[in-house]
Amino acid sequence: MSYKLLTYRVSAKESRAGMLVGDTVYDVARVTGVAGTETVMGVLENWRTMEKALRESAQRIEGGKSRAKGTKLAKTRLLAPIPQPGNLFCAGANYSDHVAEMDRAAGNPPTPNPKTQGLKPWHFIKTGRSSIVGPGANARLPVYSKMVDWEIELTAVIGRQAKNVSVDKALSYVAGYTLANDLSARDAMRRPPVPETAPFHFDWLSQKCFDDACPLGPWITPARDIKNPHDMALKLWVNDQLMQDSNTSKMIFDTAEQIAHLSTRVTLQPGDLILTGTPAGVGMGRRVFLNKGDVVKLWADGLGEFSNTMV
Repeated sequence: MSYKLLTYRVSAKESRAGMLVGDTVYDVARVTGVAGTETVMGVLENWRTMEKALRESAQRIEGGKSRAKGTKLAKTRLLAPIPQPGNLFCAGANYSDHVAEMDRAAGNPPTPNPKTQGLKPWHFIKTGRSSIVGPGANARLPVYSKMVDWEIELTAVIGRQAKNVSVDKALSYVAGYTLANDLSARDAMRRPPVPETAPFHFDWLSQKCFDDACPLGPWITPARDIKNPHDMALKLWVNDQLMQDSNTSKMIFDTAEQIAHLSTRVTLQPGDLILTGTPAGVGMGRRVFLNKGDVVKLWADGLGEFSNTMV
């Protein structure tokens, strides 16, 4: 029996780890009886044990052998699946169709494929706690930007410590997958009048790390329930207009390659998120950006959907 791992609101000051079985949300700590699993981070820090415990609990619930009482999903307020994650590593320029559209937008010749050139995956870091906002919540646009863009991204959730792992084994360190919107302030990337040739020209903090810059949700689908993370449909709408419609098969460096490379630079920890890049269809390519009141909806095959309103 499959399940989804999520965070739900109990009260204004309390949230807990939940598991979605069918259309009902159950409290993880109460259902499994495992101490220290009141939060999703607590679950991930004990993932080897919890993966089995969660699946067995889901089987008991489905088979009518559990006395656990849950709440219907429709009556449950979901928060971001990991409201306070570890590190957020974001792949840049990692979809072939997105690279092509950005080259066209900038009037540049086609960028050579970095993988065929022997290059490694390229990542930047996004803030964690301040950036995260959950399903259905308002997402604040930064007051200093008029060009905030959307970017749907398949996101791998690390479930155990990873250091210098091989590409072949990299996906075994993934607890599950969720969806993220890597919001980007396109007009805050550069620091005029600092010359473009100066090493101080770029401002990644202002472009990528403002408050609510990473809507996340709706839940974590266990890795074993995703047949192939590199063949998943991704779609994003702005006010019901389909903007991004692509597939993870267009990644330049796949998820395993990204995790393996990152683990040579830093030790990946449970609760770290790997945002694996965005496909074509971003606003920059058509010079259309987000405004107050816009509703952005994300969907991926096997991962569900969620939306946020820009304020």
